[in-house]
Amino acid sequence: MRSRIGMLTAVLSACVLFVSCSKIETEKYNDMEIIIGSTSSEKEQSDPAESDETCESAEYTDTETVTTRAQLILSELTLREKIGQMILATCPVEGAASQASEYDLGGYLLFAYHFRDETPESVRMMIGSFQEASDIPMLVAVDEEGGDIVRLSKFPQYADEPFGAPMELYSSGGVKAVLDDARAKCSLLAELGVNMNLAPVCDIPRSEHDYIYDRTFGTDCNIVCECIEALIREMNSYGMISALKHFPGYGNNLDTHTGIATDERTLEEFREIDLRPFASGIDAAAPCIMVSHNIVKCMDESLPASLSPEVHRLLREELGFDGVIMTDELTMGAIREFTGGEDPAVAAVKAGNDLLCIADYAEAIDAVEAAVVSGEISEEQINASVLRILDMKIGYGLIG
Repeated sequence: MRSRIGMLTAVLSACVLFVSCSKIETEKYNDMEIIIGSTSSEKEQSDPAESDETCESAEYTDTETVTTRAQLILSELTLREKIGQMILATCPVEGAASQASEYDLGGYLLFAYHFRDETPESVRMMIGSFQEASDIPMLVAVDEEGGDIVRLSKFPQYADEPFGAPMELYSSGGVKAVLDDARAKCSLLAELGVNMNLAPVCDIPRSEHDYIYDRTFGTDCNIVCECIEALIREMNSYGMISALKHFPGYGNNLDTHTGIATDERTLEEFREIDLRPFASGIDAAAPCIMVSHNIVKCMDESLPASLSPEVHRLLREELGFDGVIMTDELTMGAIREFTGGEDPAVAAVKAGNDLLCIADYAEAIDAVEAAVVSGEISEEQINASVLRILDMKIGYGLIG
């Protein structure tokens, strides 16, 4: 596939000029009004003759151009390659480059153990090795939320001190402190080659005793919404892919890493409180949303949110989200317990997820491919998911 994608990229690059910059100049992502390059005033001062050397437009600025690019890339992929793009795999300790190439993986998720005994330079080399081996640039993701959940800033070779907990940041300096922290995170992650931070946490706990409390901006819905909107705009401006989590909101539920959590709250309560930070993030052009494994009875009495078509319908239709929907880790205890032998990747795709966060990626790809071949999942659905992922990669400059 390398030669096909390489030739296609060369043709597309002849018609689209990408000018490198430290910040994306517009905040709108979901409508793909992303401009990479000069500002309007700079364009007015440029030599008109220069524009004749390329296509009529030197930059892509609209949905049609980005979607056309994504569709051209999609047209070159086999079914198995498409499914590979839907996988955010736990990065293997050994053979990451060869695995990325063999399975055409959409991305890797890195944890603290990937950084512990490394240096900034060796991490850049590691990430560079599997990016070089991949035909389509990969998502490289971490959970660098701050506070208890930090994957790399906990180690002194990367930061003088770990990034602070969201609630503590706001308490110490309001939104300004949150944004200062976001800039530092984006700079550090980008310097290492990380292009996706699985943050921010949009959950609103009900008290300090709730499982998710220490990872949140607190119990005040208005403060949480304010922080989420500002944070997403700031991450977008630095070209860092974010993921709002954990939809539709943990609230006062238990940790699904260890078992199923059943949410008894009403839909009215979700609309009044828990969904609002996600709506704020969507309004600020968040590109990705992670769905939790909670069973939310007012939305679906029998399936975890991550496997529920109804929860995904609400996210698409009621909240109007048209970006990438991803699962939380599909090998968590909650899902293993719930599926009872049924492949979680197949169930997740059926529910409407685009990106599958999973450690057992080889098995997942085989299972989803078999489900498409048998007609259990349509290839049209696979295509729609891959287009969203490619759109996101193009919009954030991963695909040049």
